[in-house]
Amino acid sequence: MRTGVTLQGVDPPAEFELMVTEIETLGYDNLWLTDSSLHSRNCWAYLTLAARQTSRMTIGTAVTNPVTRHPAITAVAAATLAEISGGRAVLGIGAGDRPLLSLGYTPARLATLEASIRAIRALWSGATVEADEPGFALHDAHYRFPPGMDIPVWVSATGPRTLELAGRVADGVILLAGLHPDGISFALEHIDRGAEAAGRSERPPVTVFAYGAIDEDEEAAIAAARTIAAWFPQTAPVHCRLAGLPQEIIDQVRASYAGGEFQEAARAAAALPVGFVKRMALAGGRDEARQHLRELAGLGVDSVTVFPLGADRMATIRAFADCVAAETAMA
Repeated sequence: MRTGVTLQGVDPPAEFELMVTEIETLGYDNLWLTDSSLHSRNCWAYLTLAARQTSRMTIGTAVTNPVTRHPAITAVAAATLAEISGGRAVLGIGAGDRPLLSLGYTPARLATLEASIRAIRALWSGATVEADEPGFALHDAHYRFPPGMDIPVWVSATGPRTLELAGRVADGVILLAGLHPDGISFALEHIDRGAEAAGRSERPPVTVFAYGAIDEDEEAAIAAARTIAAWFPQTAPVHCRLAGLPQEIIDQVRASYAGGEFQEAARAAAALPVGFVKRMALAGGRDEARQHLRELAGLGVDSVTVFPLGADRMATIRAFADCVAAETAMA
C-alpha cells in the first residue's frame, strides 16, 4: 500500500522545508498540500519549496477548486510545478469546501468541476480551447508552454454524485469518507459505478485521507481528531448516518458549525460521541492506527494519506510511518 502526507501551509517556510525533507526520508510516496483561501499560505508557492526539497515524492494540491482559481490559471500552475519538480506533480481538485463561504462563494456545481477538468487537460495537450461553462469561459485560449508530460488529475470526493464523477473522469480519487469499513465500502461502490458508466475497465486508484492524531495519550488523540469529525455532519451527513451518528446530533453539529476551515468547528465537535470520532479519524494509539490500515487494505484501498492534526503533527507522521512499516513486515 502506498502512503502519503497532507499538510496545510500553516508553518513558516523554513519549518515547512524541514518537515518535507523528513517526510521524504520516512519513505512516504506522496505529499499533498491544501489550498484553503485565507486559512493557510499559498499552496503553489509552498509546493515549489517542496519540489526543491525533495527528489522522489509526487507533490500536489489536496485540493484546489475551480471557484477561487480559473481552470486556466490552475492548468498553468500545475504545469509549472511539473516542470520544476521533474514530472512529479499531481493536480488534486474538488468542488470546494466551507472556507469558500468567507469569500462569498459556494462550492462549484459538479458540471463545472467536470468541465474544468476537461479544459485543464485540453490546455495541457496544447489545444486551443473554446468553452462557455457555468463559472468560467475560455475563448481562443491556448497555453504556450504545455508540460509535455502526463499530470494526473485526482478528484476529491465524499458524496455519492462526486464519487461517481471521480469514477468516470479521475486519474485517482482522494476519498474523504472517514475510516470505518461501511463508509469506505459505500464510497468505493459509487466510484465503481462511475467507472462502469464511463466504460472504464477498472476503478481509478484511491487514497483514503486519514485525518487525526496517533498518540498513546488517548484523550489527546481524541481531542485532536474531534474537529475533523465535526466536518462530516455539515458536508457529508450520509457518512455520519453510515457511522451510526443519530440524526439529532447531526442536526446539532450542522447548526453550530456554519463555515470556515474544519479547525474552527471546536464548539460543534464537543457534541460528538467518542465512538463516532474514532470511526471517522485517527484518534488513538498505534494499535488502533494499524487496525485501520488492515481494514483499509482488506477493502482494496490503494493508498492511505495521513493528515496530521494536534500539537505535534510530525509525531503523528512518524508514528504512521512506523505503523505502515510494521504492517508491511507482517504481510
